[in-house]
Order: sequence, then C-alpha cells, then structure tokens
Amino acid sequence: MELVNRQDPYLREVVRSAVCCRALTLLLQAVFDLLIPDHAADAFSPPRLPEPGAWDVLVERLLGGLARWDAEHFLFIAERGYLYEHNCAFFPLYPLSLRAVAEGALWPLQPLLRLRSRLLLSAVLLNSLFSVLAAAALYELGCGVLRCRRAAFLAALLFCISPANVFMAAAYSESMFACLAFGAMWRLEKGQSWLSALLFSLASGVRANGLVNAGFFLYSCAKCFALRFQVGSGPGRTLSPLGRQLLSVASSAVVTCAGICLPFVLFQYYAYVRFCGPGTGLELDVPKPLRQLALDKGYHLAATSGVKPTWCSQRFPVVYSYIQDVYWNVGFLRYFELRQVPNFLLALPVTFLGFWAAGTYVVANPRHCLTLGLERRKDEQEGKPRAGFCCPAVFVYVVHATALLLFGFFCMHVQVLTRFLGSSSPILYWFSAHLLQEHERWLWTEGAAGQSAVPPPRGSALGALLRSYPLATPRSKCVLGYFLAYWLLGLALHCNFLPWT
Repeated sequence: MELVNRQDPYLREVVRSAVCCRALTLLLQAVFDLLIPDHAADAFSPPRLPEPGAWDVLVERLLGGLARWDAEHFLFIAERGYLYEHNCAFFPLYPLSLRAVAEGALWPLQPLLRLRSRLLLSAVLLNSLFSVLAAAALYELGCGVLRCRRAAFLAALLFCISPANVFMAAAYSESMFACLAFGAMWRLEKGQSWLSALLFSLASGVRANGLVNAGFFLYSCAKCFALRFQVGSGPGRTLSPLGRQLLSVASSAVVTCAGICLPFVLFQYYAYVRFCGPGTGLELDVPKPLRQLALDKGYHLAATSGVKPTWCSQRFPVVYSYIQDVYWNVGFLRYFELRQVPNFLLALPVTFLGFWAAGTYVVANPRHCLTLGLERRKDEQEGKPRAGFCCPAVFVYVVHATALLLFGFFCMHVQVLTRFLGSSSPILYWFSAHLLQEHERWLWTEGAAGQSAVPPPRGSALGALLRSYPLATPRSKCVLGYFLAYWLLGLALHCNFLPWT
C-alpha cells in the first residue's frame, strides 16, 4: 500500500509548517537587518546601476539581508550574465530562473522597480516555493526509504527549521538544489528512473556537487544486477542471459550518468568559449563602474582584448576547478590553518552529527555495510524489511552523506558544510529524527509496518514539538537546540555581512 497520497494529513502539515517557517524567516531577516549594523566585509559588491528609486530602496530595506555574500553573485549573473571570470563558480540554472521570473511574472512591476529589485523579489518567491517543495519531497522520500511515516514527518519538520535555513531563504541556489535532489531521489525509489535522471541532471546545472548524485544510479544498477544474479544463480541457469542483463544495466548506467553530467560539461564549454574563444577580443558594452571594479579587484573581464586566462591553455580547461583553486584557495588540507579554528568550530556540530550518523548505521548493520548492501537479506526475502533509520535502504544515503562530509571537511572551506550537507543529503534530518524518536517517548508511538497508531498532532505540529522542548532529554535538547540556534544565528549574522557562509 502506498504510504503517501494526496489526502495524507502529514503531508499537508509538512507543507503548512514549511510555509509558516518561510514567512517567519523573511520577517526575522528584515528585523535583524534593521537592528544590526552591517559588517564591513571584503565580499563581492558590484555598484548599483542605475541608481535605485524610492521603491527599490524599500525593497532593499525589507529584503536586503537576503542579498549578501554569494547571493550578490547570483543576482549579478542574472542581471549582467557571466561578466567576470570568477562568476563561473556559480552555475547557471538558478540565475536563469531568477531572470525568467523577473522578466515574466514580475514584468508588470517594471515601471516601479529596476531589474535588480525584481530579481531579488524573484529569489524570495522562487526560494519560498522550492523550500516548500523540498520539504514535501523529503517527507515522501522518507516514507519510501524509512518505511516509517512518523520518522519521515519529523525529519521534514526538522528540515523546515534547518540549520542551513538562511541559505534556503537568501538568493542562493540551495533551495532549488534541495528540491531537485530530494525529488530525484524519491522518483528513483519509486522506480521512475528516467524522471529521476532528468531531475538529477537539472540539479547538476544548479550546483557542482550534483555530479555526485550519479552515484545513486550506479548503485541502483549494481544492486539490481546483484540481486538478479543471486536469484538466478541456481543450477541450470546459463550465463548468457546474465551477460545480456549486465550489458543492459551497464549501458543504462552510462547513458543516465552522461545525462547527469551533461549540464556541467556544457557550462564549462560555455565558459571556455566566453573567456578563451576566438571572439574573446570583441569589446562588450560594459559600464565604466564595472570595468573599474575589475581593475580595483583584479577580476578578469570576458571583454578584455587579447588577454586570455591561464586556464585556457591547460590540457583540460575546466574553469570551475581553476576558480576554486585561485580565487578561493580550495584544495586538500588548505584550510587547516590556526586562524581558521573559529570556522572549524562553526562546522563542528554538523560534522559530529554526520559522523555519528554514519557510525550508528555501521554498528547496526556491519554485514550489510561490508557487502555494500548487495547481498539479499533474509527480511527482504520474507517481504518484511526493517523500518527506520537503520533499515537497509538507507545505506546508499549514508555513503553519499559521508563522502560529501569527508570531501567538505578536508578540501573545502569548512564553514560551508552546514548548507552543503543540509541541501544535499536527507541523512542530517533522518538521523536527527531517529535520535528524537529513540529517546523521546512523549513524541508518539508507531503502529505496525510503520503506519501511525495515532493521528498527526492537531494545530501546528512544529509548534507542539518546540513547546515540548523543556520535557526533552539532554541529548534531544542538544539536537533541537542546534537546529534552532543555527537557524536564528545564521539569520542574524548572514544578513549583516558577518561570516556565516
């Protein structure tokens, strides 16, 4: 029986909670932006062209806290295109979506608002929509993987108050990526491989780590073939059908993985043509203030006559890796410096939670992990798979989250781990829900086969959860406290150019 349907009261409550949290986030960012003075940060801040009008000033006053740090890049790209070389670190699907909404749905506001203000409004509208859809997709994914509706419901509620919440609201691509990634994972679990591949492909046009999602298809194909081999390995079974099946599975995996990687490859080709191609020397109509910014900051303009970046002459001219290396000093152990200790402390909670989740799963399923989940279990043969966080289906998600965590911790600016994992993997929310369910009997009880024995809480489920905070055990208070503290602290700091990237 389907765990999710259109009349699901849990799904309705997830959507309601996501909408309320998004509205509260927008209100709080305006308050924090008004009360806390802006920090003088050395961040990308292009001049405002043309000069803002009265309505533009109002929009900036109400929503300006959502246009800090990387948000400036996305808004600039949506307005001016990939003018500076380092803009190519930000993938095109999100800024293209902002421009489409600004020029389409918000076109009637053109007499009142300049393009940048309409782009900022577009970011608020799109990210609110994507956040709600991501919460719903996470709930349905949890129902299918965890086979426990209550755990999926709680995980989706925790996503609504995610530690990365400020990046889901600001003009960042995290909300769009989470929506596409969680939706693709859910469709893959339902067996809708081609729709899942399409969503994963779109996700790789939003963020570079979308390429890692190809691993879900590779694992799905490997598991499918391994189970077929185990079922059909009895006497009298010839190898030729298995060979044909292997060829079919391998070709399907190659095609889908190529489709997932295609947006990344096309974007790198676009950057090469724009900055390294024969038309590079053609002068673009770049306003003088933007040219001056390039001179002052050392940015490479796409319109610089006869001067090509050094990466153009590399054997594999990939602009993304070059920018990460030169502009942001991203690389193995490069961030391990004494002055970065505060940033490591900032990333400590999500790092600890991620490794704790992986350790818990390995301890609960040692044989399953050693066999990479490719061995058919007895409970699967009997048609009664285990439910909850430690069920066999969670294995590939634990591997995915752990790989992202290790790469982010050792090779990236470690303070981005919170939003990096919070928008890419459901494990952070599933494991937190597992901890709350395991130690808080007052939350709810479960019926057979993961079906709820009691109806969902009436009124605001998220409000009821937060009101019960004083009753929680110390461990659960730490989990909920982490989510709430980072939600509020992230808003207060990020909206005023304080380090919270």
